[in-house]
Amino acid sequence: MSSPSLRRSFGNRIRELRLATGMTQEAFADKCGFARTYMSRVETGGANPSLDAIKVLADALGVDLSTLFQGL
Repeated sequence: MSSPSLRRSFGNRIRELRLATGMTQEAFADKCGFARTYMSRVETGGANPSLDAIKVLADALGVDLSTLFQGL
């Protein structure tokens, strides 16, 4: 699997989990301490988040890292 496809799949997973919490993208970005534009890029596969950022995303979603990567 190429990196862009993996980034898109990861972004879709983030969006799916975020929507399950009922948070808007803006509210979720605020909770993570990220700009909404960066969060949009993460969810669309345009950004390649660092390991530290991935941990922040998991914590904000209330899931562990293995749950975040489930199905990728």
